[in-house]
Amino acid sequence: MLKIKESELIISPEGAIYHLNLHPENLAENIIVVGDPGRVPEISALFDKIECKVLHRELCTHTGYFNNKRISVISTGMGPDNIDIVMNELDALVNVDLVKREPKDKHTTLNIVRLGTSGALQGDLAVDSFMMSEFGLGLDGMLHFYKASKDVCDQEMAAAFIKHTNWGQNLPTPYIVQASQKLLHQLGEGFNKGITATAPGFYGPQGRQIRLELAYPEINDQLETFRYNGHRICNLEMETSALYGLGKMLGHETLTVCVLIANRVSKQFSTDYKKPVRELVVKVLERI
Repeated sequence: MLKIKESELIISPEGAIYHLNLHPENLAENIIVVGDPGRVPEISALFDKIECKVLHRELCTHTGYFNNKRISVISTGMGPDNIDIVMNELDALVNVDLVKREPKDKHTTLNIVRLGTSGALQGDLAVDSFMMSEFGLGLDGMLHFYKASKDVCDQEMAAAFIKHTNWGQNLPTPYIVQASQKLLHQLGEGFNKGITATAPGFYGPQGRQIRLELAYPEINDQLETFRYNGHRICNLEMETSALYGLGKMLGHETLTVCVLIANRVSKQFSTDYKKPVRELVVKVLERI
């Protein structure tokens, strides 16, 4: 078996993986990922016991126990590029021997739930309600850098979306990946469900204009009106499609649940989104 080169998998002198700065024993198999590093201690404050705390750049990890279940909470920062780093390093921690630099014979599957906030794209979705992403629609193009992406994407749904939007030729080709069916059932009821669109930025890619004129000002209207086999695009954020695509290619269970803190159609914004976020945190901790 060929060893993974030092330039491809970077390990610190202390034996920790490069960006996350974690050792394999620091990681639980049940993982909650959040964008904001400040949200990690808010979640781990609910733990019965905390084993370790690691902070490196914007990547903060707390691992401990909630109701006798071992859980890691990890901040990823914002955007699909950060998800690319985090997912590859999480997989390496459990499926690569970091000393021998070789993939392990036995594969370990991680359960990874992204807990975040996002904006609704359908007028009937209430601000402060919960959203579960049945599919991730990638507008970022990141997954196309991996050969196996064609095996995990819903090609027919993506083609229908491209046709519906008359997608710009100079934009990354959209891709669509389904969530983990196991985690969809495990987290259960109490959620709106639909497609989540993942944008590679917060302003122009999500149809926001401040001083720069938009090249595609109609993008949110096109997202709102897309329908495929009873599915519709319900919200817009910056991580889900990369999480789903990399998770499927690497053999992990992934799911995104969000609080809808804004409605881009009705122009409403939550008056106190921290309260429903706390409620969602407890729901995920109890069910993961």
